[in-house]
Amino acid sequence: MKQLTKAEEEIMQILWNLKEANVAAIIEEMPAPRPAYNTVSTIVRILESKEFVAHRKQGKGYIYFPVVEKETYTNQSMNKLIDGYFNGSFKSMVSFFMKKNKMNTAELEAILKEINKNEK
Repeated sequence: MKQLTKAEEEIMQILWNLKEANVAAIIEEMPAPRPAYNTVSTIVRILESKEFVAHRKQGKGYIYFPVVEKETYTNQSMNKLIDGYFNGSFKSMVSFFMKKNKMNTAELEAILKEINKNEK
């Protein structure tokens, strides 16, 4: 699966939330200052060429919708992060975030409970 640029990922987040939208609706969800219509339209077409988005015709325009699930992309991105920065070690990643974010024991225990809950 291809990686997305920051702009592409921002638009994908909007499409994952909306489920489907035309370019104008995507722009409405973006923070000010909003990009130009042509800019967003170009990014959506790039997402389509990367096979993250598909479209259907509606009237004179198109409705775009995600074909890659958010969870699938998130898993792939996290695995790439762990592999690239932590040599594939989840333990190293957690240790790094504990040190840098001054995570306390209660927060770590909550994470462990969540992990144990998901293993069942």
